[in-house]
Amino acid sequence: MKKKVLGTLLSVAMVASMLVGCGGGSTETAAPAATDEAPAAEADAPAAAADEAAATTSGGGKVGVAMPTQSSERWINDGANMKAQLEALGYEVDLQYAEDDVQAQVSQIENMIASGVNCLVIASIDSSALVNVEAQAKDAGIPIIAYDRLLMDTDAVSYYATFDNKGVGTAIGKYIEDNANLDPANPQTIEFFMGSPDDNNALFLYNGLMEVLQPYLDNGALVCKSGRTSFEDTCILRWSQETAQQNCENYLTGFYADEDLDICATAFDGFAYGCKAALEGAGYTDANWPIITGQDAELMATKNIISGKQTMSIYKDTRLLAEKCVTMVQAVLEGAEPEINDTEQYNNGKIVVPSYLCTPVAVDQGNYKEIIVDGGYYTEEQLAE
Repeated sequence: MKKKVLGTLLSVAMVASMLVGCGGGSTETAAPAATDEAPAAEADAPAAAADEAAATTSGGGKVGVAMPTQSSERWINDGANMKAQLEALGYEVDLQYAEDDVQAQVSQIENMIASGVNCLVIASIDSSALVNVEAQAKDAGIPIIAYDRLLMDTDAVSYYATFDNKGVGTAIGKYIEDNANLDPANPQTIEFFMGSPDDNNALFLYNGLMEVLQPYLDNGALVCKSGRTSFEDTCILRWSQETAQQNCENYLTGFYADEDLDICATAFDGFAYGCKAALEGAGYTDANWPIITGQDAELMATKNIISGKQTMSIYKDTRLLAEKCVTMVQAVLEGAEPEINDTEQYNNGKIVVPSYLCTPVAVDQGNYKEIIVDGGYYTEEQLAE
């Protein structure tokens, strides 16, 4: 992974590309504002943990990386990128996947602590189930980096590396706004497929999406015939592709027998695959194929964008996110300060967690070559297979 110069250049390219996709924004609007005392208090805790851990590393050490599942391509890429970059710096890496089994992840982290890891990187399945094991890590002087999913209700977390999750929702909403010809005189039908209720990011995304689209639901330019527009009604546990497909099939049967569904607003490429299967099963063709959104720009999703079966996705360069997280690991183990660009908005219920937010980018048929291929994320050969 190229270091900071490439990261800077990529950021510039991302910002330029987001003129049609992402309206910016930062994080959860409902998150409590940071107090003057919170950043100082949380800075003391990471520093103390880092001092203890750094004393045992001597330029090396062992890092435990707990990832949620290998059922999604993006988490496989995240884990591989993290492991490669940490090993390149001389760290031993214990990379574990819990396959969306909450208790398995708890056990994996407990074993990492028992094995003497010097730092933990955790992408949680359900962070509420990790509070006790995180306390064990803190008691053992092991710093914790939250990866892409905020660890809630704990003061054991040192830093958070993620994408701008509300910005992801904003980008999806802006894409629909810019490409669906929204006009109350010619209403467009829409159904929502939102993320897992136990993933804090899912609500951030929903809030960003609805800030853009709610006015169109209010004025009649968008019509959700199922009436399911709240986060509680549209969230899908564990980001299940199968549940998304079943929901879409039910919507098509129950509400769209005599009218086409125009927009599937999905929060994840896996949901887009489920909607695609449901639509094909219902007899949709190129002539009435709806807008389908997604997130992660997985290889299959990018192929579907090229073929026209998925309209867009949110590109999240896992190489960049892994790089930012690795710099956090290196900093806490060496007693240094990592690069941070948000110290106010990610309140986990206990502390405001210092964070680095990477920029999401909307990609479609018009810009995937520039962003994804020219950026070296996928090759033309991979996309042609």
